Amino acid sequence: MKSTEKEVVAQTLAPHTFDSLREALLDLGIRKEDIVLVHSSLSKLGWVVGGAETVVQALKSVAGTIVMPAQSGANSEPSYWQDPPVPASWWPRIRATMPPFSRTSPVRAMGQVVEHFLMDPTVVRSAHPQVSFAAWGTHAETIVERHGLDFGLGADSPLQTLYAREAKVLLLGVDYGNCTCLHWSEAHLPSTPLVRQGASVLVDGKRVWKTFDEYDYDDSDFACLGMDYERQGGFVVKNELGRVVPMRDLCDFGVQWLRKHRTFENFSLDH
Repeated sequence: MKSTEKEVVAQTLAPHTFDSLREALLDLGIRKEDIVLVHSSLSKLGWVVGGAETVVQALKSVAGTIVMPAQSGANSEPSYWQDPPVPASWWPRIRATMPPFSRTSPVRAMGQVVEHFLMDPTVVRSAHPQVSFAAWGTHAETIVERHGLDFGLGADSPLQTLYAREAKVLLLGVDYGNCTCLHWSEAHLPSTPLVRQGASVLVDGKRVWKTFDEYDYDDSDFACLGMDYERQGGFVVKNELGRVVPMRDLCDFGVQWLRKHRTFENFSLDH
């Protein structure tokens, strides 16, 4: 058993099971008619019998449509890499040889629940090479079918469809700092800085390196944003498993909060 697993066991009074997870999700108000954008940390839930598989099965038992961020940040412009950075002399080779994005491209730092979710052949995935979304259930195909290369978390992304369809955001063992939909709020500010990104993709069956415009996203203040949302009367349902918030309400609040709390140096973008 890994040391991290030992720590989880030591901190867990009683293990979660499919039934206990299902009951907790129902207590959070998740129902079959819901579209649910899920963010999760398996280790923060406590010890779960069956691990990520049990979490995914419990989610499927209560929600009609499940969506998870499935970001593959390794397929990106190497000059921006910081964890770790690589020598500039490597950049051309990385751009020339990076495997192209596909349905099975590995996620990076997204957690075991997302990794297991993607193993299901009935789960579909949007086509963005860096910030894709995986979806299962009634509305899965509709949610992932539109995902433009430019501004991957903005108005031409699955987040826009989730916003329009009034999805619920489910935070399992994580806080607002992990809430991907708040990047939608960033994308709807006129002053969010731009970067020129790149990724390896397939075009007519051939691997090519494509460049595109992207926002310079920053989630460092999302936890504060979320706490202010709750303090100022935002709708939220909580229990020991996590919290559920309405995506549209949270994102609209996020736009106003970011306008108030962020400052940029004379930067404007008309997109």
